[in-house]
Amino acid sequence: MTRLLVTGAGGMLGRDLVAVLGRRSDLKVTAATRADLDITDPVAVRAAVAGHDVVINAAAWTNVDGAETDEAAATAVNGHGVANLAAACATDGTRLIQVSTDYVLAGNADTPYPEDAPTAPVNAYGRGKLVGEQAVARLLPDTGYVVRTAWLYGAHGPNFVATMLRLASQREHLDVVDDQHGQPTWSHTLAERLVALADAALAGQAAPGVYHGTCAGQTTWYGLARAAFTLAGLDPDRIRPTTSDRYPRPAPRPAYSVLGHSRWAAVGLPPLPDWHTALVDAFHSPAPPAPWKVA
Repeated sequence: MTRLLVTGAGGMLGRDLVAVLGRRSDLKVTAATRADLDITDPVAVRAAVAGHDVVINAAAWTNVDGAETDEAAATAVNGHGVANLAAACATDGTRLIQVSTDYVLAGNADTPYPEDAPTAPVNAYGRGKLVGEQAVARLLPDTGYVVRTAWLYGAHGPNFVATMLRLASQREHLDVVDDQHGQPTWSHTLAERLVALADAALAGQAAPGVYHGTCAGQTTWYGLARAAFTLAGLDPDRIRPTTSDRYPRPAPRPAYSVLGHSRWAAVGLPPLPDWHTALVDAFHSPAPPAPWKVA
């Protein structure tokens, strides 16, 4: 029986991974939350990885603005912690799937970034995640996988969709930026794709390297907010477009986070669905109850 370790199992993506894997009778799954495993501890990581065939790492420092003010702490998790996992996997002959981010790219393109685009992070969070990507490539050239995602929302954690609908009960109008372009991605859909990649990796059907795990198509935060309001039965005209300079943040954000998905074809898997299709599916998913469900 295949043994699979999920790190960061208490987070939004991690909980979806555990749910997806729980439907499989051919897998023995170890779900490690942050309380169970500190990936910055190399001794604990070696013990946790031992005996597993695949590790999917969903553990991460996700506070982008917090990384800007404490880059060393963020990189300890997103960079050096990933290196600990990669080193343990190399010792044990274990495949590693590392969840990364669009923030390793410059975000100044006008066409979708291919998987081999040059990296050029614009903030501390992106720099730390890039350290993790580089560790996987260096230590696991034949068994390491990096899946970049972006604009995640889901049922198990704070996210943009849930925030917009929470604010809908507090404000008549919401001003949302319309000059950042990306691909909203439902965490449950990404979890399903990560599990499929693990299957393909074990079967020898997936080459190592970088994959882009975002939904197809593109929109802006303004477009996503309007779509979410519409699906929730709210008036989308309550959302008003604005520009990023109206909301300065400690960490600069990429203006263009649209990723290409060509590598999935080589694995025999289609890209993730269009972002709006996935959003509709998320709103109509019977379980678990999502925080954006509106009575």
